[in-house]
Formats: sequence, structure tokens, C-alpha cells
Amino acid sequence: MAFYELKWKPSARRELRTLPQPVIASLMILIDGLKENPYPQGAKKMTAMQDAWRIRQGDYRVVYKVIGNILTVEIIRVGHRRDVYQA
Repeated sequence: MAFYELKWKPSARRELRTLPQPVIASLMILIDGLKENPYPQGAKKMTAMQDAWRIRQGDYRVVYKVIGNILTVEIIRVGHRRDVYQA
């Protein structure tokens, strides 16, 4: 089984650090799962951003891109649902 490499945009790391600690812990479990399966149950393809997917944990979202030819998942945005979709 091939594992995907996680890459983070620096802005996504900063967004994650601003969240409450319990939320960070639950989101990290979700994000780590993307290494094995970048399309988990509940993942949705985003229409506004090409090649982007999102997963949710309560009111929080992780937006990411899957680069299949080099087995990479790039984390683009992390945050509350009211903020994460704004450009």
C-alpha cells in the first residue's frame, strides 16, 4: 500500500495554530488519516477550487489538494467553516 506525503502551505499551519487545542488534536487525527486514504468517507470535491477537496470535523474544515502522480496531499486551508472558504 502506498502512503501519501503530507505537505502544508505555511498559511495553513498558521491557521491551525490559532484554533483551540482540542480542535487541533481532532483535526490532526483526521489529517494524518489522509496519508493512507486521501479520499475518506465524507470527503467532498470542491467546485470553487480546481482539484481541491474538503473534510470536516464538526464546524471545522480542512481543504486540501491531492497530487496523485507524486502521492502528495497538500493542506491548503484549516479553519472554522465560516472562514475557510473565503479567498
